[in-house]
Amino acid sequence: MFNDLAGKKSIEQGMPWHDVENPTTIFDALSITKNGYGTKSAISFQIEADPKSHAETLTWNDVYRRVCQTANFFNSLGVGRDDVVAFLLPNCNETIFTLLGGMIAGKVNPINPLLSASQIAGILNSSNAKVLVTLKSFPKTNVAQLAHEAAAECTDIKHIVEIDLVRYLKPPKKWIAGLIRPKATHPSGILIHDFYEGIDKQNGNGLDFDDSQEDRIAALFHTGGTTGLPKLAQHKQSGMIYNGWCGKLIGITSDEVIICPLPLFHVFAAYPILMSGIRTGAHIVFPTPAGYRGDKVFDLFWDLVERWQVTFMITVPTALSVLMQKPIKADISSLRSAICGSAPLPTELFNRFEKATGVNIMEGYGLTETTCIVSVNPPDGVKKIGSVGLPFPYTDVRILDCDDQGQIIKECNTDEIGEICISAPGVFVGNTYTDSEKNIGLYSDENWVRTGDLGKIDEDGYVWITGRAKDQIIRGGHNIDPAIIEENLAGHDSVAFVGAIGQPDTKMGELPCVYVELIEGATTTSDELLNYARENITNKLAMPVHVEVVGALPKTAVGKVFKPDLRIMAINRVLSERFNDEGIQIEISTSEIPKKGLVTNVSGSFDDDQKERVQAILNEYPISWTFA
Repeated sequence: MFNDLAGKKSIEQGMPWHDVENPTTIFDALSITKNGYGTKSAISFQIEADPKSHAETLTWNDVYRRVCQTANFFNSLGVGRDDVVAFLLPNCNETIFTLLGGMIAGKVNPINPLLSASQIAGILNSSNAKVLVTLKSFPKTNVAQLAHEAAAECTDIKHIVEIDLVRYLKPPKKWIAGLIRPKATHPSGILIHDFYEGIDKQNGNGLDFDDSQEDRIAALFHTGGTTGLPKLAQHKQSGMIYNGWCGKLIGITSDEVIICPLPLFHVFAAYPILMSGIRTGAHIVFPTPAGYRGDKVFDLFWDLVERWQVTFMITVPTALSVLMQKPIKADISSLRSAICGSAPLPTELFNRFEKATGVNIMEGYGLTETTCIVSVNPPDGVKKIGSVGLPFPYTDVRILDCDDQGQIIKECNTDEIGEICISAPGVFVGNTYTDSEKNIGLYSDENWVRTGDLGKIDEDGYVWITGRAKDQIIRGGHNIDPAIIEENLAGHDSVAFVGAIGQPDTKMGELPCVYVELIEGATTTSDELLNYARENITNKLAMPVHVEVVGALPKTAVGKVFKPDLRIMAINRVLSERFNDEGIQIEISTSEIPKKGLVTNVSGSFDDDQKERVQAILNEYPISWTFA
């Protein structure tokens, strides 16, 4: 049993991973599920959050048929196993058909629809996508418009396939949505297809092409986390199947109903959740196209748990923080477990959730670079609040101190902080990213992928994340973990989310700076929070010099605080204040530039003396800058 370190080792000693009985391909895995659980509910989607609203539930027989049709359709468009099907979609049942059908026909490239058109185009060009699946123009979303604008900048896109969400609505909303849908201009030279017109003509009883029985790359997921520009990570089918095996290991069965309000363009929903459903025959519920971001989802979440008799809840810390601000008036007695990932879970939040629901959270850890799943607090073992649990069987974690090229300076001792490095079935050694240059320095000791996360392993083998290597605030040569600041300020009764970064400083290089989002309805001031920090942060070097309350912190699609945006805010503020003090009128704009990072652009009507002074001031700060 996977309940402790001894249990993990016992499983590993039983047989090597390559001898564990597993399907070879995603199509094999889906076929096994169809044969074993065909008539059982598989996937449910409702376009609105209201528990009484219409929902579409598909059996595993239905999913198998639609995925076969989708894969055959892509194949008819010329997609082979080395070709790429990209999708720019919110959650819906068709997203699952596209995700799995794209993997089976070729390689699938999910793209976050919250990105800009230029970023989307950059990803499409990097993946050399041949087909782009997206929405037909739909009210209150610009996904279709973004897709068409991005596709116009791509030379390899030959086909755009459109999905019309109107079909999920009932009259009169269905009629109204059809009438008020925004106009979309299709890019010239690209064939436009209706999703269902395309797949309904296809065979749903199997594949019309050979499913290669090799462990090949089947997905390209973009990643940049909170510290950089997107890169394309390559995922092999064996890594995806490993995620499903791990889901079964932690107790997911065919009797489970899993609610997953996370986006399917992210690995958390695509692998640990969807692949666990495929492995076990569990029923997965996707509420609204935007998941947790959907209209009224937070307000009605507990009612959705009651409607679907949810047993497993999937969440992230930022979503959990909001949910704990909502009264639980529904019957949630079916709920028996919750899985939380994407960012460290504050102890206070863990305790509040357990007290409110009577359910323990299994906090876990995963990365796009490892085909997601790495570790979890075992379901029937000790749950160490604040840790991300034990590495799954066949996954090993080391804490290393490495140089920039990945050479080991030393291996850290128990409870000593260093960089988390991982060897696992989901690590594609030497080829993690499509861009070979980005793989340089990514590995240590040949096959251990460096995560960029700082952490430690305790005497029981539990992994603890203490921060991001690139998130470290370096104040006059002293490294400061932003988690020290964030955890202390998160203890304030009015605080919902905290993001601590280093703002540029002429003498110290960086000084701690904090941005805070308040709990709904709460009121406090920056001065009050600064005083609270002084009372609770014992490390004087970690004391923030600036605390700012904002309406909402920038976040990634899975709820991580997006720190590049905070750094941009801090740079612009610090420089604006400095030039205002100097009496110099100037316009400042900072943005992230590919291969250059954050670059500050300055402009103004300067004479030669002023321009020289502006240049001298900018050079005092540890930033990259340029004149417009």
